[in-house]
Amino acid sequence: MLDPPETSSQSAQEAEKTAADGRVESRGIADDEFRYATIPVKRFWFLTLGVTLGLFLAMADTSIVATSMYTIGVDFQSSDQINWIALAYTLAYIGCAVTFARISDIMGRRDAFLVAYVIFFGFSLACGFAKNVNQMIVFRVFQGIGGSGLNSLALIMLPELAPPHLLQYIGAVIGLVIAMSGVLGPVLGGILTHYADWRWIFWINAPIGLVSLVIFFLAWPKKESLPTYEVRKWTSFDVLGSFLTLAAPTLVVFSFQHAGEKKTPNWGHADFLAPLIVGIALFFCLVFWERYLGNRANNRFALAFPVELFKNRHYAAGAFSSLVLGFPYFIIVFSFPLRTQIVSGKDALIAGVMLLPMLGSTAVGTLAAGRLSSNTNRIFETLFAGACLLTLGCGLLSTVKGSGDDSKALGFLVFAGLGFGFTASASSMLANVEAPVRDFAPAQGIVSQLRILGGSLGISASTLLLQNEIRERLAGLLTAEQLQTLGHVGTPLTEIQQEALELAYSNMFRNGMLVAAGVGGLGILTTLAAFRRERKNFQEQRQERVDEERERRTAERLASQQAAPTSA
Repeated sequence: MLDPPETSSQSAQEAEKTAADGRVESRGIADDEFRYATIPVKRFWFLTLGVTLGLFLAMADTSIVATSMYTIGVDFQSSDQINWIALAYTLAYIGCAVTFARISDIMGRRDAFLVAYVIFFGFSLACGFAKNVNQMIVFRVFQGIGGSGLNSLALIMLPELAPPHLLQYIGAVIGLVIAMSGVLGPVLGGILTHYADWRWIFWINAPIGLVSLVIFFLAWPKKESLPTYEVRKWTSFDVLGSFLTLAAPTLVVFSFQHAGEKKTPNWGHADFLAPLIVGIALFFCLVFWERYLGNRANNRFALAFPVELFKNRHYAAGAFSSLVLGFPYFIIVFSFPLRTQIVSGKDALIAGVMLLPMLGSTAVGTLAAGRLSSNTNRIFETLFAGACLLTLGCGLLSTVKGSGDDSKALGFLVFAGLGFGFTASASSMLANVEAPVRDFAPAQGIVSQLRILGGSLGISASTLLLQNEIRERLAGLLTAEQLQTLGHVGTPLTEIQQEALELAYSNMFRNGMLVAAGVGGLGILTTLAAFRRERKNFQEQRQERVDEERERRTAERLASQQAAPTSA
């Protein structure tokens, strides 16, 4: 890595203005003015604690309701909308992750992080005070917007601010927090629901978040220790691209979730086809629009979704594997606690605790992934092994039947957790070393966005599978009123009806794991594109990105100087 420059030209001093958070505002930045962070190691780890606490809260809230939805359904007397409590958060999370990354290029990392925290805290408290399921869904949308900012900014700031010799460990740290929060979320949800009230799964964000925010501000370094990166103006914000990034995945997930909620879904009906077709069309519009801006706008716009990133097959492999492997991970996290409560007759606390083997193996996987690539780049091997282990875990979980198989299920969760730990860490490390410096923020946001998109599709898939089992197993045993309130409002059932209900949930979980294993197999194939014959360590690869950025800035500065006399 290069050391910070000691001098700069007078013309450069006139051309630039350094903000409190390290941004450099200029029309062209000379190649010798690019500066890396020079933060003391102890201060960096203190700052990392504040940032990762925010990341933990944001990620935990994607899954913390998994063990509490049953209880929330009882409280709100609702069964057909409770999955939207989870999906409202994840869809907002998906749509705003990249947008928040670009906003941080305009207003600065520190200020954007503060805005995200305020939104997240405010609507976390609002969720706890919700009076009905519709209020809860609306509040969860805004909570997800704040959570997306905490997520994407953590993925951006930590690699940017890390001392060069610690860069290879940042992917493992991020992967560890992401993986552990996803599994620990249902555990915390079960504990709080059992010993306090389900509303505390949202209120708990306030005290933890306040501690995180205080640490963040105390540890934020002085401007001379921060890296320099180009500031963008609000006029460069890609409004249409940001809208398409939000609308396209939301409509696709909505179509499947809405179909799954119906007692007899009609796949040829406009309710399913219209949002699906429009969502897919908007994806194509997004690609066309981003390519148009990239080719015609001469870098005047900060692209919301830089499609040029996907010309790098290694980055593309990491991004698409996040999408594909997010599906089996989320379907386990959401469907396993529900199966445990219905089939095994456990309460929310035990349902959450039974995910602990997955939590432990996930932690081991993320730490091992960072260690494996500490000297030589072994990201491909880590990503491939993780996909194989996650797929194996799903396949083994598909053999689980009744409550007598609970002990086997706990062992199988270890494989799934270890695999996800590998993949979460590896995909983050790939983005660190493969993305160009100017697109580093959206590159990390895209990886995060695609992982949650895959997870949202997994949640929708579990809804579809459950409704299919209910139609097949229970339609002839329960009345229309019992079906409407099934499983969420304490509906009294006969012994035969209860056995049929348990069989339906058991089959739902087993079929879900079969689907997840199939999707995991696709993920294995996707990771093959990450293979790299030439081996380099993290510092060498990151230095290549820095050199490319300096060449680009030099070219822009020279072009600006040549154009100035002409315009005069």
